[in-house]
Amino acid sequence: MGMMKEFKEFAMKGNLIDIAVGFVMGAAFTRLVTAFTGGIVTPLISMITGDVKFDKMKWVLRDAVPEVTGADGVVTSPGFAEVAVLYGAFLEAAIDFLIVAFVMFMVVKAVNKMKKAEPEPAPAGPTDDQKLLMEIRDLLKK
Repeated sequence: MGMMKEFKEFAMKGNLIDIAVGFVMGAAFTRLVTAFTGGIVTPLISMITGDVKFDKMKWVLRDAVPEVTGADGVVTSPGFAEVAVLYGAFLEAAIDFLIVAFVMFMVVKAVNKMKKAEPEPAPAGPTDDQKLLMEIRDLLKK
């Protein structure tokens, strides 16, 4: 039973709960940004650039080859799927990243601005050696 109690204490620590909430919020925010990019940003860029669609942007390395069958239905030549580098999807993901990075920068900047500046600690009093030296100084002045 000791292990369960130890696990419960670990799981209920404030920092762990904060991290879990942050992770869930980050996942939801990423979906929101992806929808924003795919539904608003990409169509606007497409309209500005002359109907270029990111999901259609690719560099074909090998064209697709259809499967060839003989009259008897036996495959005489196997088919191959198209091999392509989908750089349009990469560009869209890069735009997503830039949006998320900018928003995170703005959030961190706002949090740092809201933090109260901690007052400087009061100067420490004189040490015992300093007190003794001050007493000697005062006695010598007399």
